[in-house]
Amino acid sequence: MVTPGIWRCGGRRIEWGRRTLIMGILNITPDSFSDGGRYFSTTAALAGARLLIDEGADILDVGGESTRPGSEPVSAAEEMERVLPVIAALRQNFDCPLSVDTWKADVAEAALAAGADIINDISGLSFDPRMAGVIARSGAGVVIMHIRGTPRDMQKDPHYEDVTGEVGEWLARQVELALAAGIRREQIVIDPGLGFGKRLEDNFTLLRELGRLGELRLPILAGPSRKSFIGRVLDLPPDDRVEGTAAAVTAAILNGARIVRVHDVRAIRRAALIADAIRSGPEGF
Repeated sequence: MVTPGIWRCGGRRIEWGRRTLIMGILNITPDSFSDGGRYFSTTAALAGARLLIDEGADILDVGGESTRPGSEPVSAAEEMERVLPVIAALRQNFDCPLSVDTWKADVAEAALAAGADIINDISGLSFDPRMAGVIARSGAGVVIMHIRGTPRDMQKDPHYEDVTGEVGEWLARQVELALAAGIRREQIVIDPGLGFGKRLEDNFTLLRELGRLGELRLPILAGPSRKSFIGRVLDLPPDDRVEGTAAAVTAAILNGARIVRVHDVRAIRRAALIADAIRSGPEGF
């Protein structure tokens, strides 16, 4: 079991482990699978951020490129045009830790200069060889996520013999790459990448066996929010999957997740509080 600690994110220190941290999703895209277009302006993004914070988000995760299955990448210039004004406005108006969901080093560098604290890299430092250096030099927090393939092709017949073991081995290699580049362990959070190059059964296996990733002795982030593996079981569209998301989040917390990335912050924060009470007792947070 990983004991509580501090996530070092540039000049910010985020305590994790006493209660589950809620990372609220703020997509600045026209085409994300669940909320595309909802925050596609700085004014709308600020209003969305205020709502997420009021509902209990501990961290805001800003994304400027859809990574839904089958999506095509956008240029670094277009991604920066979307996210940099929003990051600057968020930093001016809120003291909440800011994460940027990007795999591009140029976008990460500009976002950190604009006020971001964390880089949430869906490629786990594997798509852009410059990313690890940007994070090491800045001291930013980083989420190293597992993916097999790219968003364009990741759901084309993925296969695992032991999904949790293979994900864990890949994450361990990427953590070693990060450390070799000069990133400190205290900057790193790991993410098994639910829905990213995984079959239906792989996602449920990862949730059930998440505790095996505790061997890496790093905080675990889980992001099941509204994803298709929930929709396939419930036969519901993305915006009607809050109960399924709550169940997946509860399982993740009981099996070791200490941060969850979600759309429906108010409902999931309540579910997380109960999961925390089951995990450690109500006096533990």
